[in-house]
Amino acid sequence: QVQLQESGPGLVKPSQTLSLTCTVSGGSITTSYYYWSWIRQPPGKGLEWMAAMTTHGYTYYGPSLKSHTSISRDPSKNQFSLQLSSVTPEDTAVYYCASGVTVDSYDYWGQGTQVTVSS
Repeated sequence: QVQLQESGPGLVKPSQTLSLTCTVSGGSITTSYYYWSWIRQPPGKGLEWMAAMTTHGYTYYGPSLKSHTSISRDPSKNQFSLQLSSVTPEDTAVYYCASGVTVDSYDYWGQGTQVTVSS
């Protein structure tokens, strides 16, 4: 059973860079055949897929966020991370990490972490 846990700051100031980490257990991010994704849900809105990384390290980004989003990983810690630069209050959301056998299907989810962008 794959388990995912997000971690990161709860509050970020506008124009700063948001950094989130997902710690994975019960499966390896480099050998389990999954897409490892970041997804967010702003208040009152639906889920938005942001980025994904494959087992082999290939990366995919949502077109609206590609210019200021970066996904990376640390295999030694079995973690993958998201960086979102130049945040604005519109980036306030619950951020989830998830994994699935395709880029748009998710078999496992983290519990989510609330991020608020405010001065």
